Amino acid sequence: MKNAVLISTYELGHQPFGLASPAAWLENAGIQTRCFDLSLEQIDKNAIRSADLVGFYLPMHTATRIAVPVISAVREMNSNAHLCAFGLYAPMNAQFLHRLGVNSVIGGEYESELVKTALESPGSRAVDEHDFNSPKEIHIGKQQFLRPSRQGLPALDQYAYLTMPDGSKRTVGYTEASRGCKHLCRHCPIVPVYNGRFVIVQKDVVIADIRQQIEAGAEHFTFGDPDFFNGTGHAIKIVHKFHELWPDLTYDVTVKVEHLVKFEKYLPVLKETGCLFVISAVESVDNAILENLDKGHTREDFYDAVALCRKHELGLNPTFVAFTPWITLEGYRDLLRTLAELDLVESVTPVQLAIRLLIPNKSRVLELESIQKVIEPFDDENLCYPWQHPDPRVDKLQVFIEEIVEKACAEDTPRLKVFEKIWEATQHAIGNSDPVILDLSQQSENSLPILSEPWYCCAEPTKQQLESFM
Repeated sequence: MKNAVLISTYELGHQPFGLASPAAWLENAGIQTRCFDLSLEQIDKNAIRSADLVGFYLPMHTATRIAVPVISAVREMNSNAHLCAFGLYAPMNAQFLHRLGVNSVIGGEYESELVKTALESPGSRAVDEHDFNSPKEIHIGKQQFLRPSRQGLPALDQYAYLTMPDGSKRTVGYTEASRGCKHLCRHCPIVPVYNGRFVIVQKDVVIADIRQQIEAGAEHFTFGDPDFFNGTGHAIKIVHKFHELWPDLTYDVTVKVEHLVKFEKYLPVLKETGCLFVISAVESVDNAILENLDKGHTREDFYDAVALCRKHELGLNPTFVAFTPWITLEGYRDLLRTLAELDLVESVTPVQLAIRLLIPNKSRVLELESIQKVIEPFDDENLCYPWQHPDPRVDKLQVFIEEIVEKACAEDTPRLKVFEKIWEATQHAIGNSDPVILDLSQQSENSLPILSEPWYCCAEPTKQQLESFM
């Protein structure tokens, strides 16, 4: 019997769908499979040593960076195993991963390809580095999904939880109703792999996955689709069935600003079926920056989306790429002032106000002349193109705000207090020549549920994690 090990280093604080789904496929093919989520557990070295295939799930930049020392350690433990990297960031960093000892990469729909790779047992054969630029490494197309196999993963109550406004906590489950995205936002890591395509997960599979997580204690669900409204017909059918079967359960989704405006008629459906809040990647309130990012919405659309969500009593959690090469100190202050004027201070996770544009390999932002002027050569250690802002004061402010947010996260400082410190730091950076008074006394108290995972706060592997691999 073939042996496979699947490894996740970090997946935003939820039980990894990216392990559970391929595990079901591998097990269905008669391959003995072990899964390890290194954000919560250590690797069983004996499992590594006996594996024919070791797969590393790389859905995001942070996960990929943490995986680097793990890949090297696994290669030392088992020189004969075939190492495979899969997920969004695998094809984007294929040549670098090859140099680490990875034999193959899979982008897009990775389940069936992982099964083929495991059954072929190619071992640690040498692979031409140029093969990693081939389209054959990316597989996009319809497939019949299987109910994810979650029994080998840590319990749901060990992951992020949802804190309700009354202080009560709910165990959170996670599933996906689709992958990919129809849109081509320049900074998005989905685009280099899916290039405007998306794939649905069949409704019965989604419901079956939800059911097994409810049986494991889930009380709230996050639908991890990049945009839940990429396929509104599919999405609405799922939430109707969800609510029909479990009328007391709640959920959250991610929807683009332009879709919140375009598909207003579906917002009451979300509310009626248990949606507590919608996450939306606003990114900026500067129309020129939004155009550079090819976001498909404007500042005015954002205002409309806020109004529509309030009209239909849906919480809105905006996310941002606050620092880009195009932002100015005054522009950043305008972002803060806009959030205050829209009464959204309590709705924005503070880390969102510190995020700096990440430019990974193959990013569409590299198309822009303005980006070519500020980037440095690709940095293998950080897996991105470093860039410096034309105004050094902006970079200095970003670093300082990141420090404010990290300290606030460690001390569990209320969001309004964090915002006040960020506002003061911004005013100081601009100088006294252009003071702006902002009254924060009228901000509403936070009435939104809050997920406990401090998104993007984990960027480096901890010493404990590294020691567990050796």
